Amino acid sequence: MIRKLIRETNISINNIIYPLFVVEGKNIKHEVKSMPGIYRLSIDNVLKELEKIQDLGIPGVILFGTPDNKDEMASGAYNNKGIVQKTIKIAKKNFPEIILIADTCLCAYTTHGHCGIIKNCKIENDISVDILVKSALSFADAGADIIAPSDMMDGRVLKIRNALDEKGFLDTIIMSYSIKYSSSFYSPFREALDSAPVFGDRKTYQMDICNKYEALKEAELDINEGADIIMVKPALAYLDIINFLKDHFCVPIAAYNVSGEYSMVKAAAKSGYIDEKSAIFEILTAIKRAGADIIITYFAIQFASMIKNNEYSWD
Repeated sequence: MIRKLIRETNISINNIIYPLFVVEGKNIKHEVKSMPGIYRLSIDNVLKELEKIQDLGIPGVILFGTPDNKDEMASGAYNNKGIVQKTIKIAKKNFPEIILIADTCLCAYTTHGHCGIIKNCKIENDISVDILVKSALSFADAGADIIAPSDMMDGRVLKIRNALDEKGFLDTIIMSYSIKYSSSFYSPFREALDSAPVFGDRKTYQMDICNKYEALKEAELDINEGADIIMVKPALAYLDIINFLKDHFCVPIAAYNVSGEYSMVKAAAKSGYIDEKSAIFEILTAIKRAGADIIITYFAIQFASMIKNNEYSWD
Protein backbone atom coordinates (compact mmCIF):
# COMPACT_ATOMS: atom_id res chain seq x y z
CA MET A 1 0.00 0.00 0.00
CA ILE A 2 2.89 2.37 0.67
CA ARG A 3 4.08 1.89 -2.94
CA LYS A 4 0.61 2.87 -4.19
CA LEU A 5 0.45 5.82 -1.81
CA ILE A 6 3.60 7.46 -3.17
CA ARG A 7 3.41 6.31 -6.77
CA GLU A 8 4.11 9.22 -9.12
CA THR A 9 2.69 7.90 -12.40
CA ASN A 10 -0.46 5.87 -12.96
CA ILE A 11 -1.50 4.55 -16.35
CA SER A 12 -5.24 4.12 -16.92
CA ILE A 13 -7.56 2.66 -19.52
CA ASN A 14 -8.79 6.24 -19.93
CA ASN A 15 -5.43 7.21 -21.46
CA ILE A 16 -5.43 4.75 -24.36
CA ILE A 17 -6.73 4.67 -27.93
CA TYR A 18 -6.91 1.54 -30.11
CA PRO A 19 -6.01 1.56 -33.83
CA LEU A 20 -8.31 -0.31 -36.22
CA PHE A 21 -7.61 -1.31 -39.84
CA VAL A 22 -10.76 -1.35 -41.96
CA VAL A 23 -11.21 -3.03 -45.36
CA GLU A 24 -14.06 -3.49 -47.82
CA GLY A 25 -16.13 -6.67 -47.83
CA LYS A 26 -17.96 -8.80 -45.29
CA ASN A 27 -16.87 -11.29 -42.64
CA ILE A 28 -13.21 -10.40 -43.13
CA LYS A 29 -10.74 -10.83 -40.31
CA HIS A 30 -7.23 -11.23 -41.68
CA GLU A 31 -4.35 -11.20 -39.22
CA VAL A 32 -1.44 -8.93 -40.09
CA LYS A 33 1.47 -11.35 -40.34
CA SER A 34 4.01 -9.04 -38.71
CA MET A 35 1.58 -7.95 -35.95
CA PRO A 36 0.21 -10.99 -34.09
CA GLY A 37 -3.26 -10.31 -32.72
CA ILE A 38 -3.92 -7.34 -35.02
CA TYR A 39 -6.35 -7.74 -37.91
CA ARG A 40 -7.69 -6.13 -41.05
CA LEU A 41 -11.43 -6.06 -40.46
CA SER A 42 -14.54 -5.56 -42.56
CA ILE A 43 -17.15 -3.23 -41.08
CA ASP A 44 -19.24 -6.05 -39.59
CA ASN A 45 -16.21 -7.26 -37.64
CA VAL A 46 -15.26 -3.69 -36.70
CA LEU A 47 -18.63 -3.45 -34.96
CA LYS A 48 -17.86 -6.62 -32.99
CA GLU A 49 -14.52 -5.13 -32.00
CA LEU A 50 -16.18 -1.87 -30.94
CA GLU A 51 -18.55 -3.80 -28.68
CA LYS A 52 -15.54 -5.34 -26.97
CA ILE A 53 -13.83 -1.94 -26.75
CA GLN A 54 -16.91 -0.37 -25.20
CA ASP A 55 -17.24 -3.18 -22.64
CA LEU A 56 -13.57 -2.74 -21.64
CA GLY A 57 -14.00 1.01 -21.19
CA ILE A 58 -11.50 2.04 -23.88
CA PRO A 59 -12.55 5.60 -24.74
CA GLY A 60 -11.79 5.68 -28.46
CA VAL A 61 -10.33 4.26 -31.64
CA ILE A 62 -8.36 5.63 -34.56
CA LEU A 63 -9.44 4.35 -37.96
CA PHE A 64 -7.22 3.49 -40.92
CA GLY A 65 -8.80 2.38 -44.19
CA THR A 66 -7.59 0.45 -47.19
CA PRO A 67 -9.79 0.94 -50.27
CA ASP A 68 -10.19 -1.67 -52.97
CA ASN A 69 -9.06 0.81 -55.61
CA LYS A 70 -6.22 3.32 -55.41
CA ASP A 71 -5.17 6.05 -57.84
CA GLU A 72 -2.57 8.79 -58.30
CA MET A 73 -4.80 11.49 -56.80
CA ALA A 74 -5.98 9.58 -53.68
CA SER A 75 -9.63 10.04 -54.62
CA GLY A 76 -10.67 7.34 -52.15
CA ALA A 77 -9.53 9.57 -49.29
CA TYR A 78 -12.44 11.97 -49.76
CA ASN A 79 -15.07 9.63 -51.21
CA ASN A 80 -18.17 10.06 -49.04
CA LYS A 81 -18.86 6.37 -49.58
CA GLY A 82 -15.27 5.40 -48.79
CA ILE A 83 -14.42 2.64 -46.36
CA VAL A 84 -13.55 4.90 -43.42
CA GLN A 85 -16.50 7.20 -44.03
CA LYS A 86 -18.90 4.24 -44.07
CA THR A 87 -17.30 2.83 -40.93
CA ILE A 88 -17.62 6.14 -39.07
CA LYS A 89 -21.31 6.49 -39.92
CA ILE A 90 -22.21 2.95 -38.82
CA ALA A 91 -19.96 3.04 -35.74
CA LYS A 92 -21.33 6.40 -34.56
CA LYS A 93 -24.89 5.12 -34.93
CA ASN A 94 -24.21 1.95 -32.92
CA PHE A 95 -21.61 3.22 -30.44
CA PRO A 96 -22.21 6.96 -30.00
CA GLU A 97 -20.07 7.19 -26.85
CA ILE A 98 -16.88 5.84 -28.44
CA ILE A 99 -14.55 8.58 -29.69
CA LEU A 100 -13.91 8.11 -33.41
CA ILE A 101 -10.61 9.45 -34.72
CA ALA A 102 -10.06 9.57 -38.48
CA ASP A 103 -6.45 9.27 -39.54
CA THR A 104 -6.14 11.76 -42.38
CA CYS A 105 -3.41 10.94 -44.88
CA LEU A 106 -3.12 9.93 -48.53
CA CYS A 107 -0.63 7.05 -48.40
CA ALA A 108 -3.26 4.29 -48.21
CA TYR A 109 -5.20 5.78 -51.12
CA THR A 110 -2.41 6.39 -53.63
CA THR A 111 -0.90 3.88 -56.04
CA HIS A 112 2.59 5.10 -55.12
CA GLY A 113 2.18 4.91 -51.34
CA HIS A 114 3.37 8.43 -50.55
CA CYS A 115 1.54 10.75 -48.15
CA GLY A 116 1.00 13.43 -50.79
CA ILE A 117 0.44 13.90 -54.49
CA ILE A 118 3.48 13.24 -56.67
CA LYS A 119 4.41 15.20 -59.77
CA ASN A 120 7.74 14.76 -61.53
CA CYS A 121 8.84 12.47 -58.67
CA LYS A 122 8.33 15.23 -56.09
CA ILE A 123 5.66 15.85 -53.47
CA GLU A 124 3.31 18.71 -54.42
CA ASN A 125 2.61 20.17 -50.99
CA ASP A 126 -0.25 22.56 -51.80
CA ILE A 127 -2.16 20.13 -54.01
CA SER A 128 -1.76 17.49 -51.31
CA VAL A 129 -3.11 19.86 -48.66
CA ASP A 130 -6.19 20.62 -50.77
CA ILE A 131 -6.98 16.91 -50.98
CA LEU A 132 -6.32 16.44 -47.26
CA VAL A 133 -8.85 19.20 -46.56
CA LYS A 134 -11.45 17.43 -48.69
CA SER A 135 -10.71 14.19 -46.84
CA ALA A 136 -11.00 15.86 -43.43
CA LEU A 137 -14.37 17.38 -44.37
CA SER A 138 -15.69 14.04 -45.56
CA PHE A 139 -14.67 12.39 -42.29
CA ALA A 140 -16.22 15.19 -40.22
CA ASP A 141 -19.42 15.00 -42.25
CA ALA A 142 -19.56 11.23 -41.60
CA GLY A 143 -19.39 11.92 -37.85
CA ALA A 144 -15.72 11.75 -36.84
CA ASP A 145 -15.03 13.36 -33.48
CA ILE A 146 -11.35 13.99 -34.18
CA ILE A 147 -9.45 14.59 -37.41
CA ALA A 148 -5.84 13.37 -37.26
CA PRO A 149 -3.68 14.63 -40.13
CA SER A 150 -0.64 12.35 -40.30
CA ASP A 151 0.86 13.42 -43.61
CA MET A 152 3.39 16.07 -42.44
CA MET A 153 2.54 18.47 -45.29
CA ASP A 154 3.20 22.13 -44.49
CA GLY A 155 0.21 24.31 -43.59
CA ARG A 156 -2.39 21.56 -43.55
CA VAL A 157 -3.60 22.15 -39.99
CA LEU A 158 -4.59 25.78 -40.70
CA LYS A 159 -6.43 24.90 -43.89
CA ILE A 160 -8.23 21.97 -42.25
CA ARG A 161 -9.25 24.13 -39.28
CA ASN A 162 -10.56 26.91 -41.50
CA ALA A 163 -12.46 24.47 -43.70
CA LEU A 164 -14.01 22.69 -40.72
CA ASP A 165 -15.12 25.98 -39.19
CA GLU A 166 -16.58 27.25 -42.46
CA LYS A 167 -18.68 24.09 -42.78
CA GLY A 168 -19.93 24.35 -39.19
CA PHE A 169 -17.73 21.64 -37.66
CA LEU A 170 -16.64 23.99 -34.90
CA ASP A 171 -16.39 21.26 -32.27
CA THR A 172 -14.43 18.79 -34.40
CA ILE A 173 -11.02 18.38 -32.81
CA ILE A 174 -7.74 18.32 -34.71
CA MET A 175 -5.11 15.95 -33.34
CA SER A 176 -2.08 16.66 -35.49
CA TYR A 177 0.78 14.27 -36.06
CA SER A 178 3.03 17.26 -35.43
CA ILE A 179 6.20 15.33 -34.63
CA LYS A 180 6.42 12.37 -36.99
CA TYR A 181 9.92 11.04 -37.43
CA SER A 182 11.15 9.15 -40.48
CA SER A 183 11.40 5.98 -38.44
CA SER A 184 12.31 2.34 -39.05
CA PHE A 185 9.53 1.31 -36.64
CA TYR A 186 6.68 1.73 -39.15
CA SER A 187 7.22 -1.35 -41.31
CA PRO A 188 4.51 -3.63 -39.85
CA PHE A 189 1.97 -0.80 -40.15
CA ARG A 190 2.79 -0.41 -43.83
CA GLU A 191 2.12 -4.10 -44.31
CA ALA A 192 -1.22 -3.75 -42.52
CA LEU A 193 -2.30 -0.81 -44.67
CA ASP A 194 -0.51 -1.81 -47.86
CA SER A 195 0.97 1.69 -47.91
CA ALA A 196 4.72 1.28 -48.35
CA PRO A 197 6.08 3.77 -50.92
CA VAL A 198 6.82 2.06 -54.22
CA PHE A 199 9.80 4.36 -54.83
CA GLY A 200 12.03 6.54 -52.66
CA ASP A 201 11.23 7.19 -49.01
CA ARG A 202 9.42 9.74 -46.86
CA LYS A 203 12.44 11.60 -45.54
CA THR A 204 11.61 14.75 -47.50
CA TYR A 205 8.50 15.34 -45.37
CA GLN A 206 8.95 13.29 -42.21
CA MET A 207 11.37 14.50 -39.55
CA ASP A 208 15.06 13.69 -39.21
CA ILE A 209 15.47 11.26 -36.31
CA CYS A 210 18.51 13.24 -35.13
CA ASN A 211 16.59 16.49 -34.54
CA LYS A 212 15.13 17.69 -31.26
CA TYR A 213 14.58 21.43 -31.60
CA GLU A 214 12.87 20.96 -34.94
CA ALA A 215 10.16 19.18 -32.94
CA LEU A 216 9.61 22.38 -30.97
CA LYS A 217 9.18 24.38 -34.17
CA GLU A 218 6.82 21.85 -35.75
CA ALA A 219 4.66 21.66 -32.62
CA GLU A 220 4.47 25.45 -32.29
CA LEU A 221 3.47 25.84 -35.93
CA ASP A 222 0.65 23.31 -35.61
CA ILE A 223 -0.63 24.80 -32.34
CA ASN A 224 -0.66 28.27 -33.88
CA GLU A 225 -2.53 26.89 -36.90
CA GLY A 226 -5.26 25.42 -34.69
CA ALA A 227 -4.22 21.96 -33.53
CA ASP A 228 -6.02 21.01 -30.31
CA ILE A 229 -3.78 18.01 -29.61
CA ILE A 230 -0.24 17.40 -30.83
CA MET A 231 1.27 13.97 -31.35
CA VAL A 232 4.72 12.43 -31.19
CA LYS A 233 5.34 9.35 -33.34
CA PRO A 234 6.96 6.91 -32.59
CA ALA A 235 6.81 6.90 -28.79
CA LEU A 236 9.51 4.69 -27.26
CA ALA A 237 12.56 6.00 -29.10
CA TYR A 238 11.32 9.56 -28.58
CA LEU A 239 10.36 9.73 -24.91
CA ASP A 240 12.71 12.70 -24.59
CA ILE A 241 10.72 14.54 -27.26
CA ILE A 242 7.42 13.86 -25.48
CA ASN A 243 8.89 15.24 -22.28
CA PHE A 244 10.48 18.19 -24.09
CA LEU A 245 7.15 19.23 -25.58
CA LYS A 246 5.32 18.71 -22.28
CA ASP A 247 7.65 21.25 -20.70
CA HIS A 248 6.98 23.82 -23.43
CA PHE A 249 3.28 23.61 -24.32
CA CYS A 250 0.01 23.56 -22.41
CA VAL A 251 -1.93 21.41 -24.87
CA PRO A 252 -2.73 17.69 -24.63
CA ILE A 253 0.04 15.50 -26.02
CA ALA A 254 -0.59 12.18 -27.73
CA ALA A 255 2.05 9.55 -28.39
CA TYR A 256 1.81 6.71 -30.89
CA ASN A 257 3.22 3.42 -29.59
CA VAL A 258 3.80 2.24 -33.15
CA SER A 259 3.64 -1.11 -34.93
CA GLY A 260 7.36 -1.89 -34.79
CA GLU A 261 7.39 -1.30 -31.04
CA TYR A 262 4.41 -3.63 -30.69
CA SER A 263 5.88 -6.35 -32.91
CA MET A 264 9.23 -6.34 -31.08
CA VAL A 265 7.50 -7.05 -27.77
CA LYS A 266 5.41 -9.80 -29.31
CA ALA A 267 8.44 -11.44 -30.92
CA ALA A 268 10.54 -11.23 -27.77
CA ALA A 269 7.71 -12.60 -25.61
CA LYS A 270 7.09 -15.47 -28.04
CA SER A 271 10.77 -16.42 -27.78
CA GLY A 272 10.61 -16.30 -23.99
CA TYR A 273 13.05 -13.39 -23.71
CA ILE A 274 10.68 -11.10 -21.77
CA ASP A 275 7.48 -11.30 -19.75
CA GLU A 276 4.88 -9.79 -22.08
CA LYS A 277 2.43 -8.45 -19.50
CA SER A 278 5.04 -6.69 -17.40
CA ALA A 279 6.65 -5.27 -20.55
CA ILE A 280 3.32 -3.80 -21.69
CA PHE A 281 2.77 -2.12 -18.32
CA GLU A 282 6.31 -0.80 -18.24
CA ILE A 283 6.20 0.59 -21.77
CA LEU A 284 2.84 2.33 -21.39
CA THR A 285 3.83 3.71 -18.00
CA ALA A 286 7.07 5.08 -19.45
CA ILE A 287 5.16 6.86 -22.22
CA LYS A 288 2.73 8.32 -19.68
CA ARG A 289 5.58 9.30 -17.35
CA ALA A 290 7.32 11.12 -20.19
CA GLY A 291 4.27 13.36 -20.48
CA ALA A 292 1.78 11.78 -22.88
CA ASP A 293 -1.87 12.39 -22.02
CA ILE A 294 -3.10 10.05 -24.77
CA ILE A 295 -1.41 6.84 -25.90
CA ILE A 296 -2.35 5.22 -29.19
CA THR A 297 -1.33 1.60 -28.83
CA TYR A 298 -1.99 -1.81 -30.36
CA PHE A 299 -1.78 -3.14 -26.81
CA ALA A 300 -4.99 -1.29 -25.85
CA ILE A 301 -7.36 -4.25 -25.75
CA GLN A 302 -4.80 -6.51 -24.12
CA PHE A 303 -3.91 -3.84 -21.56
CA ALA A 304 -7.54 -3.06 -20.74
CA SER A 305 -8.34 -6.77 -20.36
CA MET A 306 -5.41 -7.20 -18.00
CA ILE A 307 -6.65 -4.31 -15.87
CA LYS A 308 -10.27 -5.48 -15.86
CA ASN A 309 -9.35 -9.06 -15.01
CA ASN A 310 -6.65 -8.21 -12.48
CA GLU A 311 -4.18 -10.25 -14.51
CA TYR A 312 -1.22 -8.12 -13.67
CA SER A 313 -0.25 -5.63 -10.99
CA TRP A 314 2.92 -3.70 -10.24
CA ASP A 315 2.28 -4.64 -6.62
